[in-house]
Amino acid sequence: MNKIIIAGAGGAPSEGVIYSLLKNPNNYIIGIGSEPTDLILSRSHKKYYVPYANTPGYNERLLEILRKEKPDLVHFQNDLEIFHASLIREDIEATGTKIFMPEHSVIDTCVHKDKSYQAFRNAGVTVPVNVTIDTEDDLKRAFKDLGDSQGRIWLRNSGIGGGGKGALPTGDYSLAKAWIDHYKGWGDFIAAEMLTARTVTWLSIWHHGELVVAQTRAREGWTHGNRAISGVTGVTKVGITVSNEQVSKVAINSVKAVSAKPHGIFGVDMAYDVNGIPNPTEINISRFFTTVRFFTEAGVNFPEIFKNLALGKSAGIKIGTVNPLQNGLMWVRGMDTEPRLLINERIDQEVSFE
Repeated sequence: MNKIIIAGAGGAPSEGVIYSLLKNPNNYIIGIGSEPTDLILSRSHKKYYVPYANTPGYNERLLEILRKEKPDLVHFQNDLEIFHASLIREDIEATGTKIFMPEHSVIDTCVHKDKSYQAFRNAGVTVPVNVTIDTEDDLKRAFKDLGDSQGRIWLRNSGIGGGGKGALPTGDYSLAKAWIDHYKGWGDFIAAEMLTARTVTWLSIWHHGELVVAQTRAREGWTHGNRAISGVTGVTKVGITVSNEQVSKVAINSVKAVSAKPHGIFGVDMAYDVNGIPNPTEINISRFFTTVRFFTEAGVNFPEIFKNLALGKSAGIKIGTVNPLQNGLMWVRGMDTEPRLLINERIDQEVSFE
C-alpha cells in the first residue's frame, strides 16, 4: 500500500490528481487543505485541515501530520504552498516522507513571472517584451512602446498565484492605472505585448534531467471566462490533445531555460504571437494542471507515473515519450456536472443544430 498526502484536497487541481491516483487500489490518499468546505468534497480517504502556507502554524501543522501518518510521499498542488513547502523540504524529508520537486531556485524562478521571463529571454526563447511597472511613467511608456494596433497591452501581477492573477488586457491608461491602484500593485505588476487568444499547454515530468513523458493540450476557452475581465480564469473549459514539434521544441527550451537539470513536473503555458510562434507565458512548476484527469481518462496517468518515479519504481512508460495520446481527443467540463472525454464528431451526433 502506498500512502500519499495530496495538498489542496477538494480543489479542482488536486482532485484531478487524487482521482488519477485512486485508479490504483494500492494507493491510500490523505488530503490536506486550508478550506474546510473544499476539503469535505475531496475523494481522499482521510482529510486534515492545515493553515494557509504563508501563515503562522503551517509548518508545524504539516510536519505534525507527516510524523503522525508517516506517508510515503507528499505532493503540493498550488504555487503558494509549493513555494513555502519547498523552503522546509529538509524538515519534510527528515520525517521519512519523500518529495519529488525541483530545487528551490527553480521554483522561485517559475512562481515569479518576471524571473521566468528573464530566464526565457536570456536563453533566447521567443517571448513578448515585458516591463515592470514601478511608476505611472513606466505605465505610460508601456502603452507607448508595447501597445498593439489597438493600443492594448497585457497587465498581470508578477507574484505568486495562478488563475490569471491580476490579468487585464486594455488600451485605456486610466483603467490600467486604476487597476494597479486597486491591487496596490505598483512594482508588482508587469506589462507585456499582447499575444493572441490561441493557447497551448505542454505538461511534462522529468527525472534528474531526463524527460520521462510529455503531452500537449490546446485550450478552447475558459470556464466562466465571461465573468473575468481578462477572459482568463485558470480553469480550462475544453481541452484538446494535439501534437506539434514546434510546440514541443519551445517547451523543452523553456524548461531548460529555468533548470539545468529538470526534476519533477513542468507545465509550460504558451500563447501564440501574431507570427504564429508559441511564446511561453509561464511554467506551472511542480504541479499538475486542473485537467490532468483528462490524460488519465484518455489512457496516460501522469500522477501515477509521478508517484512511481518518486518512490523509486518503474515509470510504467517508455522514458522520453512525447505526445502518446492521439490527436483530437476532447475534454469538456463545467460546474456541477461530470466532465466528458469525446471527439468533436460526438457533439455533432448528440446535439441538434436544426
